[in-house]
Amino acid sequence: MKIMAIDLGDARTGLAVCDRTEFLASPIGTIVEKDFSQLLNKIVVAIKEYDVKMVVIGHPVNMDGSFGERAKKCEKFADELKKLTDISVVLWDERQSTMLASQYLNATNTRGKKRKSVIDEVAATIILESYLKYRKNHPDSI
Repeated sequence: MKIMAIDLGDARTGLAVCDRTEFLASPIGTIVEKDFSQLLNKIVVAIKEYDVKMVVIGHPVNMDGSFGERAKKCEKFADELKKLTDISVVLWDERQSTMLASQYLNATNTRGKKRKSVIDEVAATIILESYLKYRKNHPDSI
């Protein structure tokens, strides 16, 4: 099944999708949009364009397990997206995904404007890879 991951941001939102075999997660781009409703609409278009059957939204849980303002925004986004689509929408703990994305971009020597333009989609790819690994190792729980 094709699954899309979303790394929700205030101005930039990263997207990644996997192939139908759920083996390979790939970044597909960044949506630059600050308006909540417009972003939802653009995500719905991307879901249709990529023929996605499930969406995984990065859920920024605090390191102590609590939920801050960002997590609540992601929860609201997930609820609104569920209303606009007929596919499953899952929140997935994304702790440290942006940090891991930064480490990856450091290792590949990606700097400046290029880094800013890809960090969100790299984070979305990391979120999706984490979710796919979990699905593979826990087939009965999903």
